[in-house]
Amino acid sequence: MKKIALVTIGQSPRVDMTPEMRPFLGADVEFVEAGALDSLSTEQIKALAPDPDEQTYVSRLRNGDSAKLSKRKLLPHLQAELQKVEKLVSSSIIVCTGHFPTIQHEKPLLFPDKILCHFVQAVIGDGTLGAIVPLEEQIQQLAGKWGELPLVSEAATPYASSDIEGAAAALKQQGATLLVLDCMGYTNAHKQRAQAATGLPVILARSAVARAAAELA
Repeated sequence: MKKIALVTIGQSPRVDMTPEMRPFLGADVEFVEAGALDSLSTEQIKALAPDPDEQTYVSRLRNGDSAKLSKRKLLPHLQAELQKVEKLVSSSIIVCTGHFPTIQHEKPLLFPDKILCHFVQAVIGDGTLGAIVPLEEQIQQLAGKWGELPLVSEAATPYASSDIEGAAAALKQQGATLLVLDCMGYTNAHKQRAQAATGLPVILARSAVARAAAELA
């Protein structure tokens, strides 16, 4: 059986995610899960909160809550967990759509942000991209991610009750022709809600990444 690591920036296991990704990989693939925060105490996790103007990510904790994380403070923990789990698998996936160019790896490693960007560029044509992200403060961070693509953005968290329909509808009103749910935390239910509210095509990060991983498997 082939083993692929899922390395989340939060805590593992990601019981909210793996059931939706596993069908794309087939019965002969096993996920080995690891999390950047797995070995940290509650107080240590709180210490990773972003300082003003720091690049911010958000991820799920084991108890179902979520935590805001400074990218700068998070990176050493993410690197350490990846190095440990790589010894057990044939390839790995960083379970975050953020940008991690400094991460070192010895085996094939999938970066969801690259998969999403190339996917969108391949299908959007002359349209306008509507991106939904978890946090308001992440909207300003998107400018460089999508290059020269026309872009409109809204925030709606995947980790608590939020108005996905409202965010999607607002993007359509702003001219979006294609929506992307720009976080691995968004579920297929979020995708269906966004589609129902707008009638637009919606790209879900976790399924796009799982399909790419299936090619490696």
